Amino acid sequence: MRKATVQSSSDVALVKYWGRKDEVLRLPENGSISLILDSLYSQTTVEFRNDLSRDEVTITGLSEEGEETRVSKHLDRIRALAGVQTRAKVNSVNNFPPATGLSSSGSGFSALTRAGLLAAGLDLNEREISILARQGSGTACRCSCGGIVEWKDGDTSEASYAESLYASDYWDIRDVIAVVSTGRKDTSSSEGHTLAKTSPLYSTRLANIPKKLFQVKELLAKKAFEELGEVVEQEALEFHSILFTSTPSLFIWLPGTIEVIREVRALRTEGVPAYFTISTGFNVHVLTLPEFESKVEERLRALPSVINILKSKIGDAPKELQTHLF
Repeated sequence: MRKATVQSSSDVALVKYWGRKDEVLRLPENGSISLILDSLYSQTTVEFRNDLSRDEVTITGLSEEGEETRVSKHLDRIRALAGVQTRAKVNSVNNFPPATGLSSSGSGFSALTRAGLLAAGLDLNEREISILARQGSGTACRCSCGGIVEWKDGDTSEASYAESLYASDYWDIRDVIAVVSTGRKDTSSSEGHTLAKTSPLYSTRLANIPKKLFQVKELLAKKAFEELGEVVEQEALEFHSILFTSTPSLFIWLPGTIEVIREVRALRTEGVPAYFTISTGFNVHVLTLPEFESKVEERLRALPSVINILKSKIGDAPKELQTHLF
């Protein structure tokens, strides 16, 4: 066993998953498709050490007691595969705000999974890694791959995995992220998934997902950006309608969220192809093409509610780093 460090990117879902068939295995109720984001990432170092009596976990410079238990449970899965009981030291940092709906758990658990496997001397293929990562965080299943990624729902653990539909250089789509708050969400995504079925709109959404997945894959194949943008934007609104109508309701938008949405729609009236999507948070992803990225950034940055802009292209699969965090 050795010390290993991995960098894994976050993602933005074009078709989102919500609700689980199995809470322990984190089997999703529906499939999903996402873009891996090259400039939003987590870096995680793992080292199994005989001198530790318990796992020592540090996340973004602070010891996270709640997350330490979740990380340790995931390390237990890796230890079981390796046939060892050795405790581990873990340090993980993000280069973007965590717990704000930007998929920090996805990049974090993807990085943890790969670093843990490397540190334990285990060699798994991409499908096996995505299955393992999914059990730590559902989104980590997608973040274990690169480019444009599909996560298959499946009824068993072996059938629910992610795979790349296209490499990162297939299509140059830009994501301009309007950050309206860096505060943590009131309700975590893990908690939110358990409320999905309380929405009276949920069954209708599930019934429509197969058609939507087919449509998105068709538009990706044709590189029909404006048609894709319309579908993705409508999907985001439908997804949040489930959150809004759950019991209790999860209304996590802020005034700035709505201000950004209105500006994106104003940009389109001026001939700028820009389309919003929002994950389980309040910050807004705005998808556009390279020649319009500067214009979109300029307009969003001028909004009073926008405190920062993050920009990203489509990124690659996780990679091992030679520089460690401890």
